[in-house]
Amino acid sequence: MFIGIDHGTTAMRFASDTGQFKLTREEATGFTAADLGRLSPPDEIEGIALCYSMGDNFSKITDIKKIKNRGIVSREGAGKHIGGGTRVFDEIKESGIPTVVIPGLHRGSPTDPRFKAYSHQSSPEKIGIAYAVCHDLGDDVVVSDASSNTVTLLVTAGKLVGAFDACIFAPGTRHGALDVNAIRMIDAGECTANEAFQRAGVDYTLPDENNLRIRTVAMFSAMECAALLLLNSRARVALAGSLAPHIAPDVESLLGLDVTVYDEWCASRGLADIARDVFSGSPDILGIDVDL
Repeated sequence: MFIGIDHGTTAMRFASDTGQFKLTREEATGFTAADLGRLSPPDEIEGIALCYSMGDNFSKITDIKKIKNRGIVSREGAGKHIGGGTRVFDEIKESGIPTVVIPGLHRGSPTDPRFKAYSHQSSPEKIGIAYAVCHDLGDDVVVSDASSNTVTLLVTAGKLVGAFDACIFAPGTRHGALDVNAIRMIDAGECTANEAFQRAGVDYTLPDENNLRIRTVAMFSAMECAALLLLNSRARVALAGSLAPHIAPDVESLLGLDVTVYDEWCASRGLADIARDVFSGSPDILGIDVDL
């Protein structure tokens, strides 16, 4: 039995081949390794693939025992800090169950160097999404994960090429890029940059009328997909995340392409597949090396 653990914005999702469950980030502060019994007897778990925050201080899929500072440069920066992800990471590490930690995509990653104009491209759980989508659709995909934030990735010939992170381009419901007004508020001392980021999503910037918020996320998600299709016009397009079924019709219409829709469990299931393949001897995943 292999398990994937998705550290999402609002919840931690746990999945195996046979089941799944989730805990809010607040509920996860009370997590223990015994909770994995909801998926499998602990002594039958052969391996886990785990995400934590941005995963930005390492670039290989790495044995949890080798990871320093839980794989991040700093807890400061974009995102809400609750403690649930920290608790899960530490409990899994202490459990002794074979576990690998998935890196995010950043300047140390083996992506197209042009994407390294920005320090960060994607958090780790999106790699689980991309792996699951490639398993179904082939080695050339663009996948946009839309929920609290929106992140879109490109895979070409089975290798991750690059991604647009939430603070760069498309908004989600909670998070988005910092525009001119946000910069003015930060400079005026009215809020921190992180607070501005957490209020830059459409739930804060647009009225809730005529489905405007959903249509806006759909437009920007489609624009990210279109931008990445410039680098691989044969790639198939997929949507994941809680907003995926809601934005899919508009995205299909805007792109003029069929779009495959995945649910909120795509990341954790893809991570479980990564765990299975890593502990079965795969030397890399989507071009990211494995370090056991």
